[in-house]
Amino acid sequence: MTADDSFGRLDDDDFPAYTMGRAADMLGTTQSFLRAIGEARLITPLRSAGGHRRYSRYQLRIAARARELVDQGMPVEAACRIVVLEDQLQEAQRINAEHQRAAAAAPARSRAAA
Repeated sequence: MTADDSFGRLDDDDFPAYTMGRAADMLGTTQSFLRAIGEARLITPLRSAGGHRRYSRYQLRIAARARELVDQGMPVEAACRIVVLEDQLQEAQRINAEHQRAAAAAPARSRAAA
């Protein structure tokens, strides 16, 4: 990947741009916390050619939410499960909203065709 290719990915939430050390610094946590949520399978960082973990902005948001819950006294495994459920709920709500928009548009389309 060239520098020009990388610039196009700067806005990509899934691009693994952050090293483990940088991710831990940004989250105000430790590298062992990132390893723990990786072991709990909350996030799976990509690996560089040298085998180093790389995190995306989306993964950092997920990790930040887990950290909030852990800071409130939640065990890591429970925090990870809650974050997964929150993420699934958000996706289900997004899909539901799409279906509602499509259902609302369907009568308008059938009236226009008549």
